[in-house]
Amino acid sequence: MAGETTTTAENGFIQYHEPNIIQILVLISFFFWLSFGEWLSNKVFRAGLIGQIVVGLIYGLPIAGIILPVPWQEAFIALGYIGLVLIIFEGALAVRLDLLKANFGLSMIAACIGVIAPFGFTYLLLYVGFGHGAIETFIVGAALSVTSLGTTFVVLGKSSKEINFSDTRVGTVLVSAAVFDDVSGLVMASVIGQLGALGGEDSPNLGWLIGRPTLVSGLLAIITPVLNKWVIAPLYRKHVEPRLPVTRKRHVVNVMIMIFVLCAFLAITGFGGTSVLYGSFMAGAFLTYLPTKHPTGPFHPPSREEAEEAEAQSIAETTPLGEPRICPTFMHTFEKYFLDAVKYLLQPLFFASIGFAIPFTDLWTAEAFWKGFVYTILMLISKVIVGLVIPFATIMRRPAGMSIRECFTSTFWPAMLLGSAMVARGEIGLLVVQIGLNNTPYLSKEAFITAIWAIVLNTIFGPVSVGLIIKYKAHAIADGLWGLEKNDAASVDGLSRANTVIETQSVREREKSVAGTHTRTTSDPVTLNEHV
Repeated sequence: MAGETTTTAENGFIQYHEPNIIQILVLISFFFWLSFGEWLSNKVFRAGLIGQIVVGLIYGLPIAGIILPVPWQEAFIALGYIGLVLIIFEGALAVRLDLLKANFGLSMIAACIGVIAPFGFTYLLLYVGFGHGAIETFIVGAALSVTSLGTTFVVLGKSSKEINFSDTRVGTVLVSAAVFDDVSGLVMASVIGQLGALGGEDSPNLGWLIGRPTLVSGLLAIITPVLNKWVIAPLYRKHVEPRLPVTRKRHVVNVMIMIFVLCAFLAITGFGGTSVLYGSFMAGAFLTYLPTKHPTGPFHPPSREEAEEAEAQSIAETTPLGEPRICPTFMHTFEKYFLDAVKYLLQPLFFASIGFAIPFTDLWTAEAFWKGFVYTILMLISKVIVGLVIPFATIMRRPAGMSIRECFTSTFWPAMLLGSAMVARGEIGLLVVQIGLNNTPYLSKEAFITAIWAIVLNTIFGPVSVGLIIKYKAHAIADGLWGLEKNDAASVDGLSRANTVIETQSVREREKSVAGTHTRTTSDPVTLNEHV
């Protein structure tokens, strides 16, 4: 083997060998069981990701150890992480920016609770109760303070086929809080990764170590919307958008723009020392605001099938100037060209890679089990209480005639949805705690196993709870105070997607009846979208 490797390196290429039948059958069975595991666990638990994690456990090192070679698992982890980046990017494309702005303060309060409460409970149990060290407790608390943003988007996207919970007030608060928790957790991860070097000759500056990713994240959150609203978006709408094709060729342009913007934000956040997942979210939010919102411009389609049908009809029935009724948006382009690859390949690999990283055989001792279970319950409570911000915010701004008791009863299920969706720690928690184990001398194997128990069980309990809540209470939440906003002044652009398409087509029919003119009156309801 050594001689063969040397010859290959000298020749400058890899010799092509046909995969043997065992390798082919292993790969086929791996992807089959990923699909079947998702279907089965979705039927049983309303959370398909559980089955994919279990398949990762079985095929990876944790249980079998020999089914998938380690280089294959490493390659699947890299592909799965690309899937995570695209999952967050897609979720950001669907975020309601008007609701994000209107509920920003509440989202920050929820995020702070979601970080502070896990730290408080962790120090109470591990530091005071179990006698672990202060730095060791900080590492575990940092790992359990995060929220799995990718899991959040997947669960919300798959739990209900009728309602898009990204368009709800509670969904917007959830996404914003989860982003903040992830950023803070990954900032702490970068600090933890350097703890082992502190005190040595090449010891990094602790202030700069903490301040750099925090500064980059804060500046990106401030500068991006300011530049987009006042500089980039106006220039794009005035000079670039009118020159872009309005037929199916627009998809090609959209793909190029999406790749450029996504890579730019990933590079900024990656080299800036903060999370590339944060960069992925900011890239999607940036593109959401970029296009003009008018009847002949982009729209967010209710589904890919309906969008393609509307697009085909718009091309067949053009206006007198030859302009199609509807141009594809970035979201439409993503759904048409990237969604299948993410849904059926990259997303399963991402959740399987979580299974690869779980030290399964080390979990099953009596002491590890009871300590992990107790800590799991505390970490479950520490995120569920985030949902309390919803009833208290409702009380502060309750409608006339609504009692405090009615505020609590009417917001119970939105609050449970928010709290339950914040529970999953997933890949970010595993990353932080493994950095603490491998890069520092502070984290013991005992504390590591306790943290793993809490991360794994919360990643299971959270999605299952969300799936059950949405299954039985989806319409009650969507029609309530924290559901789909249709009459609020802050959500004029927040009509349902289907209504937007219908309204767009009706406006265009009225315009076609007036030959030679495209002037709309100020009473046209769609013109309000241009100012959102």
